Amino acid sequence: MDKYARFRFQPCIPLGKDGRRVTASPEHIALSREASGEGIVLLKNENGALPLRKGEKIALFGKATIAYVKGGGGSGDVHTAFIHNVYDGFSEKEAQGKVSIYMPTVEFYRDYVKEANKKIPTEAEVNAVWDRINPLPFSPEKDRIIYETVASTFMKEADVPEKIVKEAGANAQTAIVTLSRYSAEGVDRRSFGGDYLLSDTEKSLLDNVIRYFDKVIVVVNSGAVIDCEYFAENNKIDALLFGWQGGMEGGSAIADVLCGDVNPSGKLADTIVKSYDAYPSKDDFDECFEYLNYSEDIYVGYRYFETVPGKSGEVRYPFGFGLSYTDFSIGGVMAGESDGKIVVALTVKNTGSVAGKEVVQLYYSAPQGKLGKPSRELAAFKKTKLLNPGESEVIALSFDIGELASFDDLGKIKKSAFVLEKGAYKFYIGNSVRDLTKIDYEYIVEEDRVSLQCSSLCRPFALKKRMLADGSFEDLPTGDPVYMSGKGKHKLSGAKAPETTVMFDDVGEKITLDEFTAQFTVEELMDFVGGRKPTGVANTGCFSGLERLKIPAIPTADGPAGLRLNTETGILTTAWPCSTLLACTWNTDMTYAVGAASASEIRENNIGIWLAPAINIHRNPLCGRNFEYMSEDPVLAGKCAAAEIRGIQSQKVAVSLKHFACNNKEGNRFGCDSRLSERALREIYLKGFEICVKEADPWTLMTSYNLINGQHTSESYELVTCILREEWGFNGMVTTDWGQKNNPVDEVLAGNDMKMDKGYPEDLKAAYDRGKLTRADLEECAKRILIMTLRMAE
Repeated sequence: MDKYARFRFQPCIPLGKDGRRVTASPEHIALSREASGEGIVLLKNENGALPLRKGEKIALFGKATIAYVKGGGGSGDVHTAFIHNVYDGFSEKEAQGKVSIYMPTVEFYRDYVKEANKKIPTEAEVNAVWDRINPLPFSPEKDRIIYETVASTFMKEADVPEKIVKEAGANAQTAIVTLSRYSAEGVDRRSFGGDYLLSDTEKSLLDNVIRYFDKVIVVVNSGAVIDCEYFAENNKIDALLFGWQGGMEGGSAIADVLCGDVNPSGKLADTIVKSYDAYPSKDDFDECFEYLNYSEDIYVGYRYFETVPGKSGEVRYPFGFGLSYTDFSIGGVMAGESDGKIVVALTVKNTGSVAGKEVVQLYYSAPQGKLGKPSRELAAFKKTKLLNPGESEVIALSFDIGELASFDDLGKIKKSAFVLEKGAYKFYIGNSVRDLTKIDYEYIVEEDRVSLQCSSLCRPFALKKRMLADGSFEDLPTGDPVYMSGKGKHKLSGAKAPETTVMFDDVGEKITLDEFTAQFTVEELMDFVGGRKPTGVANTGCFSGLERLKIPAIPTADGPAGLRLNTETGILTTAWPCSTLLACTWNTDMTYAVGAASASEIRENNIGIWLAPAINIHRNPLCGRNFEYMSEDPVLAGKCAAAEIRGIQSQKVAVSLKHFACNNKEGNRFGCDSRLSERALREIYLKGFEICVKEADPWTLMTSYNLINGQHTSESYELVTCILREEWGFNGMVTTDWGQKNNPVDEVLAGNDMKMDKGYPEDLKAAYDRGKLTRADLEECAKRILIMTLRMAE
């Protein structure tokens, strides 16, 4: 029996019922719509403007009426059979008698989109730009060209004549304005009109709509937050929803929520502030392209705005916030300690008049002590089932007491240790970081105690200062970089190759893994730790195989917004909502379901590894890849991603959790140095990855392009081996990201097993010949790749 036949043969075998394909099946498309509706966040709803009344006459504005943006660009894009825009969604509702659409504005946007599409550069024209600039060294001018090229592929908002708006206002009761944004891998957003801020055209449209309509609803179609002040401050705008980028059914999901077929239950995964200038990272983010100083330290997102004196007033919509069409109460709260965990039980009741879901959020507050702490930190959360009016659900939340500890990187109490400082640890329950009730229970620590002793790893050498809880800064020690090396760390197992060659299918039955690996020649090992060109429908290459020993090459495919395949195959897949929206569901059952459905499409197309999920922190709203990431909070991101990973790997499909770590800026992403303290690294930027490793056991993990404190992540023995493997117990294999050479020898020594999208055996051979690299080093990487492959056996 060939245990790995699915990686060797085409065509693919349908895995659905009655011989149907599961890829882009009606069931998956329905799940995409359900997920999109559950992550939409209702931010404003004055005077019960929503849901719409039955038969309400509506006029649709915004190019997303026809040209809805399903997701971001780059490797995360997905090829689909259709995208349901906002008009499609409401057209379905009109057929059901729920609304009446004023068609002239729809026709206006249909004509506009048709003409505007003619001005969008073709794929060949865009590729010609990339062919010209990709070989060039990075510079601000190159960054400008990349931004303008990406922007040119995104249709600008239409300039709607006032006459059209006036006529619409005379014939419809309600205006629904959808404003869209687009961003892509490889370039960051900008804090000007038409991107983070509203454009003059958009403001003019809103002004006219407000002038001629009694009711105005605004929907934001964006993968990341934008400035909302024009909506929030205007009392003539009755309702505001963040619809994010909802995948191929995003327009339908918007109509579901506005018509009340779906009660909004999304909660913000990021803080929305009144001005971009309020973000503590704004100056560091724009300082230069060579490095990025994380001087705000652990005070990211709500940890900054809820802690630093005078900053709470900068918030427009707080972390965890989201309205519903019904009301809920939380009562019967009980809390205590049990088996090393803090346990909280409570009852949620729907006290309103329609069915809905609520998100229960548990936060803690640690003593300030010597280290300083955020005033609130998310500890656990749970979304209820759909509760009918008057119905209740008992919710239990728990987390390890060790999660209350803070990392002492300077030795104020105990250097390189997670420390529980003495004092009272307080707990709060509610449905946003601002809407909380203190629990009548405190966890008391009588004396400072070490929760976990670690080592000083990935420490900064050029970061001069970091923020404290009161908003002031403390100086940090600097100096010449010194990094640990993996050279000489590995020893051969002593296993001998059998006299007769044994094939990979027999590992574990006729031969041990060590004995099997001993059959490789050194040259084969050097070749094996580098990637291969794609096979079948794969678009991103394969993890290396070896035909002599019948080791299959494992095809990979991009994510996380769906399965991205080679366009020449003509295979269309399901486009899921963007990762930010999935995080806004606060529903780990939903992210598990999306993961499991994605895995079935991956299996059906004979792909072995999905390059997803991605969980870098939303440190700054201008990061161009935020749509691929989940949240400003590592617990929310980590828990949602861990559930998705469990769903994916339940079907013997590997994930590649990415980008490890601190990939928080796209400008000069191959050479930008993320400079941050060990504490910020461990408590914020690695925390989500740690949760995924410990709760979901990802089979592969992808290092990032950037440097951390002067060293490329793929070359960091301290990051890849000491923290990931030795401290966290990671059992999988590590791959580089695609297309950046770095130093392949140092990557092997760091424990980075696979070099993608191709290897450099000549570099490895030269290092081997001069004694820097040994067979034992290469075998260690090869065995981890083989173990990952063994997990996929049928």
